[in-house]
Amino acid sequence: MQILNTNKQLEAVKTLLDRRNLLSVENEDLMRKVKEIIHRVSKEGDEALLDYSARFDQVELSVAELKVSPEEFRAAYSLVDDEFLAALRIARKNIFSFHQKQLRQSWMTYDQHGVLLGQRFLPLESAGLYVPGGVGGKTPLVSTVLMNALPAVVAEVPRIIICTPPRQDKTINPFLLVAAKEVGVNEVYKVGGAQAIAAMAFGTETINRVNKIVGPGNLYVTMAKRLVYGEVGLDMLAGPSEILIIADESADPVLIAADLLSQAEHGPVDEAGAILLTTSESLLRAVALEIEKQLADLPRQSIARASLEKSGGLILVQNLDEAVKLANFAAPEHLELLVAEPYQLLAKIKNAGAVFLGAYSPEPIGDYVAGTNHVLPTNGTARFASALSVQDFMKETSIIGYNLEGLKENGAAAITLARIEGLEAHARAVESRLKGEIGGGKS
Repeated sequence: MQILNTNKQLEAVKTLLDRRNLLSVENEDLMRKVKEIIHRVSKEGDEALLDYSARFDQVELSVAELKVSPEEFRAAYSLVDDEFLAALRIARKNIFSFHQKQLRQSWMTYDQHGVLLGQRFLPLESAGLYVPGGVGGKTPLVSTVLMNALPAVVAEVPRIIICTPPRQDKTINPFLLVAAKEVGVNEVYKVGGAQAIAAMAFGTETINRVNKIVGPGNLYVTMAKRLVYGEVGLDMLAGPSEILIIADESADPVLIAADLLSQAEHGPVDEAGAILLTTSESLLRAVALEIEKQLADLPRQSIARASLEKSGGLILVQNLDEAVKLANFAAPEHLELLVAEPYQLLAKIKNAGAVFLGAYSPEPIGDYVAGTNHVLPTNGTARFASALSVQDFMKETSIIGYNLEGLKENGAAAITLARIEGLEAHARAVESRLKGEIGGGKS
């Protein structure tokens, strides 16, 4: 893990903080393979899905087994405990409540000249959620179901489906199925990888195509999403997870180490970023020691250590203003402000996917139960992108209605601008309605 000082190593600090190139690197071999998968699925449908399931997941499915049955949903409830159900329902309630506040209302105005203008907001007709299978199906990403499905539920998308890889026994982890059922998703398919993205984009005999695909995945999934964009809408091309912490001398090194490791343990191996910016050299040294202490019994020790070695850093800054400047440069997915006055610092933060204020707001709270969405912009894209929201599952349609008086008020300006642009037919389309009302003009 790098230990740096901005007073002497500013360029090295910026290099570590700049993760913008992680999604831009072209992998021609990967692209070729994914293109082949997409082409086969679009042409061969279910047959291709079954072949890829056998090849990549080592699971021999029949067409009838592709879709999770009502019996499988019912059985899933008998395999989860009440503690899980209670926790899931708390998270569901908080996430649903937060996203309800994002709903926008259709509106119209009518001015004195008879001009009607407005916007109409409608839900997408369908959305597809990709849920990674976790480690051999043993680490079900139930939070991914909640965070991706509930904004679509709030938007009232009538059809929401999930694709997720099957386990070796041809089942889906019961925790995932219960999570899906609890958010109202009854259409779940045992399909993973790039082939799942292709199926949702183009459709097969069993899986009807969707209008938008959301959800994280490995490099194959991410590449597939890039390649089908335009055929369907996308949420974002998410990269490896990342956390940036700004801390002063008031912060607890035990908490900082725990929060850095909470992101470093993300797989698959060494992708996650975990960086501390602090004004206190003694805190920096204490955090370094505490990380080693906490790594000792961490189940994902090897993953976390690899991430820290590749993309981790403890950085001494000259003051909090410099820390904020570097944070805005990095535009991190998660930004924690572990300082004495976090609310004062918040006003200066311009680029971050989510900001966590103070010692009692650890990043994992946002991952699960706060209610905010954990699908966030990564790799510096928080400079221009936002968290997944209800608006990602809605369309905005502009409404324009003019009467003759309104056209008289604005038509001449439209004609002038059209002719400046060399678009005579545009000008005539307006002018033909105003002849005899505002004078002659070319016909």
